[in-house]
Amino acid sequence: MTAKSSDRKVLFLIFSGVIFFAGCHKRVASAPIAPPAAPPARPAPTVTLQASPADITKGDSAKLTWSSTNATQLILSPGLGSVSQQGSQQVAPTESTTYTITATGNGGRAEASARVTVSMPPAAAVPSPDLNALFQGAIKDAFFDYNKSDIRPDAREALQKDAEFLNLHPEIRFAIEGHCDERGGEEYNLALGDLRATSAKKYMVSLGIAEDRIQTTSYGKERPFCTEHNEACWQQNRRAHFVMVP
Repeated sequence: MTAKSSDRKVLFLIFSGVIFFAGCHKRVASAPIAPPAAPPARPAPTVTLQASPADITKGDSAKLTWSSTNATQLILSPGLGSVSQQGSQQVAPTESTTYTITATGNGGRAEASARVTVSMPPAAAVPSPDLNALFQGAIKDAFFDYNKSDIRPDAREALQKDAEFLNLHPEIRFAIEGHCDERGGEEYNLALGDLRATSAKKYMVSLGIAEDRIQTTSYGKERPFCTEHNEACWQQNRRAHFVMVP
């Protein structure tokens, strides 16, 4: 074998080996590139709102108290506007009002509400008139002549006005006291006083006053209204006197 032939053989073997190894080599695929990780979710805001007391009388006030987390802005309405992350505020609504606080932040929005109910103050109690005082102001006594028990004209007029008042106040019960002046004996005047009280009662019944509302008694000359010893004074003591009773 010549040197040339030998060189050709070597070159052939080298070329054949290169082709062999090239044919056997497999191409490796490149790994896919992972997408960037999503940023962490931002926490949503929270907010609470309370009213204390929740029920007030008009003219009084209530306290609003709130707190929040993860909020960048808080608005309290109606009428209070922007407020801090937590706090309190006195309010005095004139009518029932629902207060709402709105919290906003990078994580969203949240709301809370509290209602303050306003009631009208109770009407001022009108003091009831003292019935006995009304009775004393309206009722007039009936006066009598000496040694008499019949109802004279001025006594009729007085008793008619008494009946008008008493008919307006059917709840009133009363006593008619018979009185006399100092003249005459004690027993005589007790009897005369009883006649005077009874005459006044009968006249009141004739004017529409129920008989069961009326009591009668006689004091004769025991309880004089005037203690002077003259006709003007005695005239004051000859009377049928009205007293309200329970």
